[in-house]
Amino acid sequence: MCEIYVKADPALYRKRRRSLRVGGVVTTLSLENQFWDTLEEMAAGEHISMAQLISKLYQEVMDYHGEVSNFASFLRVCCMRYTREVLPLQAAARQAS
Repeated sequence: MCEIYVKADPALYRKRRRSLRVGGVVTTLSLENQFWDTLEEMAAGEHISMAQLISKLYQEVMDYHGEVSNFASFLRVCCMRYTREVLPLQAAARQAS
């Protein structure tokens, strides 16, 4: 069972730090490469830059909840929800057309 997981390229789970402006403040986020790749894919689907996507997600979570205690974890969850919920819907829509 674990073979599919343990054969993952170590580069995918290596952390990378990026500095960007979120909510008008320059901050540094540290995420695993696979999450950065997923955020890039999400941004491309929205036709915006990854920095714009991250800023938009930050503003939306702040508007909805008023705070976010761990923004990096929030972004990881966004990526998981994208791969589990959004991608299957997009694939189904392509098959239906």
